[in-house]
Amino acid sequence: MTHSLLHRNALVTGSTGGIGAAIAQALAAAGAFVVVSGRDPARGRAVVQSITDSGGHGTFVQADLADGEVAIRHLAERAQTATSDARVDILVNNAAQLIAPTPTAEVPAELITRALAVNVTAPFLLTGILAPAMAARGYGAVVNVGSINGLIGMANSALYGATKTAVHSLTKSWAAEYAARGVRVNTIAPGPTATERNTAVAEHLAPLLARTPSGRMSTPDEIASAVVFLASDAAPNMHGATLVVDGGFATI
Repeated sequence: MTHSLLHRNALVTGSTGGIGAAIAQALAAAGAFVVVSGRDPARGRAVVQSITDSGGHGTFVQADLADGEVAIRHLAERAQTATSDARVDILVNNAAQLIAPTPTAEVPAELITRALAVNVTAPFLLTGILAPAMAARGYGAVVNVGSINGLIGMANSALYGATKTAVHSLTKSWAAEYAARGVRVNTIAPGPTATERNTAVAEHLAPLLARTPSGRMSTPDEIASAVVFLASDAAPNMHGATLVVDGGFATI
C-alpha cells in the first residue's frame, strides 16, 4: 500500500498554523492538491507559499467556522470550485476553538456557543455536505482531529473534552453511515503537541509530560503523518477508528 495522494484534493480546516498547517503541508507533500482554510488570509497564504516552495500545490480559502451554516456552505462550495476537477476527496476537520483550562462554573456562555459551533457544528455540516459527493464517486476520506481530552477526564477541561468526545462519536456514526459506499471516516486523537502556542506554556504542560511514557510532546509533523496515513490507500479498511498520537499518555 502507498501513502501517495496524487490526483486527490483535500480540504483542511483551521490550517493557517499549528497542527493544521503541518497537516496541509504533509498532504501536499504526498501529492494532494490542498485547500488551506482559516480566518487569517496572510497566514493562510504563507502556508500555501510553503507548500508551493516545496513543489506542492494548493490554495487558500478564508472562512470563520463560527459564522454559521451559510459561511460553512460557502467554504465547501469554494473548496470544490478551487480544484481543477471541482471535487474534494479528503476532508480534514481540524479547526477547533481552543480553551484554556477553566473551572466549569467560570466558563462564559458565549465561549460554550463558539466552541460548539467550531468544534462540533462545523465538522457536522461540512461532512454532511462533502461526504455524500464522495460516496457518489465511491471514494473519499474524512479525518477528524479529536483529542485525548475526548478519551479521558481532565479537570477544568469539561467544555473542550465534551466537544472532542462529540467528534469521536461522530466518527463512529459516520463510519457506519458511509463505509459501505467507499468513504473512510477516522479520528486522530493528539496529546500535548509542540505547537507554538504549547511551547510558550511548556511549564504548565510539564505535569502532563511527567506522566507521559515517551517523556515529550508530539510534534505537529508526527500528527500530520498519522493524518496522511488515514487519508491514503495505506489504510483501506480502517473505519471508525481513533488513532491516538500522544506518547502513550492516555493509554499506558
